[in-house]
Amino acid sequence: MCGIIGLCLRDKKALRLGEAIYRGLLRLEYRGYDSAGVAVVSDGKLVVLKGKGKLRDLEEKYSFTKLEGVTGIGHTRWATHGAPSDVNAHPHTDCGNVFAVVHNGVLENYLELKKALSARGHVFRSETDTEVVAHLIEEYYRETGDVYQAFRRAVAALKGAYALLMVTPLEPDKIFFARKDSPLVIGVGPGYNLVASDIPALLEHTRRIIVVRDGWVGYITPSSIHVEDASSGRLVNAADYVRIVEWDISDAEKEGYPHFMLKEIHEQPRALRSTLHGLMSDAMMGEAAEMLADADTVFVTGAGTSYHASEYFALISMRLAERPVIAFIASEYGSYVNAAGPRDVLVAVSQSGETMDTLKALRAFKKRGSRVISLTNAVDSAIARESDVAVYTRAGPEIGVAATKTFLTQTLALTWLAVETATRIGSLRGGEEMELLKELESTPKHVEESISTTSELVKKLAERIAGSKSMYYLSRGVGLPVAREGALKIKEIAYVHAEAYPAGESKHGPIALVEPSFPVVFTIPNDAELQRMLLGNIEEMRARGGVIVGVLPRGSELRERVDLAIEVPRAHWIATALTHTPPLQLLAYHVASLKGLDPDKPRNLAKTVTVE
Repeated sequence: MCGIIGLCLRDKKALRLGEAIYRGLLRLEYRGYDSAGVAVVSDGKLVVLKGKGKLRDLEEKYSFTKLEGVTGIGHTRWATHGAPSDVNAHPHTDCGNVFAVVHNGVLENYLELKKALSARGHVFRSETDTEVVAHLIEEYYRETGDVYQAFRRAVAALKGAYALLMVTPLEPDKIFFARKDSPLVIGVGPGYNLVASDIPALLEHTRRIIVVRDGWVGYITPSSIHVEDASSGRLVNAADYVRIVEWDISDAEKEGYPHFMLKEIHEQPRALRSTLHGLMSDAMMGEAAEMLADADTVFVTGAGTSYHASEYFALISMRLAERPVIAFIASEYGSYVNAAGPRDVLVAVSQSGETMDTLKALRAFKKRGSRVISLTNAVDSAIARESDVAVYTRAGPEIGVAATKTFLTQTLALTWLAVETATRIGSLRGGEEMELLKELESTPKHVEESISTTSELVKKLAERIAGSKSMYYLSRGVGLPVAREGALKIKEIAYVHAEAYPAGESKHGPIALVEPSFPVVFTIPNDAELQRMLLGNIEEMRARGGVIVGVLPRGSELRERVDLAIEVPRAHWIATALTHTPPLQLLAYHVASLKGLDPDKPRNLAKTVTVE
């Protein structure tokens, strides 16, 4: 869950090395921001600057942008082994300060490697797992006298997940790389090559990218890319894997918004239009629907926001297709996989396509013979590559740690898939399919309206509840995953303790916490039966003095029963996630801003979770 970047230049005049690495790290800081560092090869020497803190503060201290040279690597960290500190920051070096390494991932066998290396005289400075890699390379270089062979042998000794970059003044024009289970992308530029954790770090320089596969090891120079498949030893022709990125650097910039999160909330109508265009032209959607219609049992999984989208898909599917769909949190796959078999299908949902818990669930189900459909936002990601059918949202880059565009584009794609599947099963009749798909085609307009008409009211609500320490988000049916997503947002960026419950469950314990001024947010779908049932739950909370907020369709009779009605477009109930989520996102954003917090970089969190 760290960000790494490397750059090889043919000519110092082409780019300023330190500035290019620093700017790339800024675009990776969403992956971790408790410490950072840079290593460059300059005038035959290795220069390493690193420390605890945010990147901009460290730039003031170390002046990364003034570093000169033709080869360098950088790292921005989310701590896994060892507390955030100057000494635990990356890059890490060997005893002789000859090999510098940055790493994203977790090394499972680092303690035994560290013990063996210490016995051979290596002195360790940090508490991290990564430092062992630099010492391993040093040890194997003593034996082989060949940098690349030493790097390859070191990589072969590792167990766990890693994306690794290494530089050394012994080979000043190369950056060595290896990948297993952690994302890594090569950028092919004019007179220089780059490698990084994610595409936004490369877009300022090139849109020609190569997604590094698991088991690849090699190096880049300013003019060449050498790749081997470590498992087979065969050379890989890197040119065969070049892809052109469809979006550009402006998509990864704030464009005048104070935070990426607010920009990305307002980008959602555009992201939905892009996703719709893809859904209507992608043959994989039909193949996925056929696979689901033919399955004995359908499972769906994700982590965090992607789990809420998964739960929404399960509820929509069960209501439309009239058969069970089992949703589970990806990290709990061990409790579900033994029930799966060759006639079953897993739908794996992940924004990055690299989420480790989801990837492990996918692999476990495939071992049982189950087929896998993936929904990701990243073409050629690990989850997409290992699936039988890969479907994509087309949300563009999402830089803010708190997912916004992710949830709406995922729920749109999954709802479309649920409609297509129900049609193939035969549970939709007459013109129902076309009616529902037309409804989904209208969602960009509904979301645009939801954002524009609720923004000012949500700001006022944020002022009213900014001092609250705890609150509830309640709903029923398809509104429940939306309530869960709303509660997650305000927890992760505003640090308000919020719990989402099925509204009917609230009287079985949670209502004990409700007292005067306690905020209770109801997500109310455009469904007469659900509204009838929610009315009773609203009255229960009103009777205890709670401040009742209703996110509800325009014109709903329940608007008279809540203290504050946030009215959203009156759309079909299958679009609840699309119409009702934006004001909940805005509420979390404005509460965080009022508290002086940075919503783009919530404490203890990183964007892409590539560790278990």
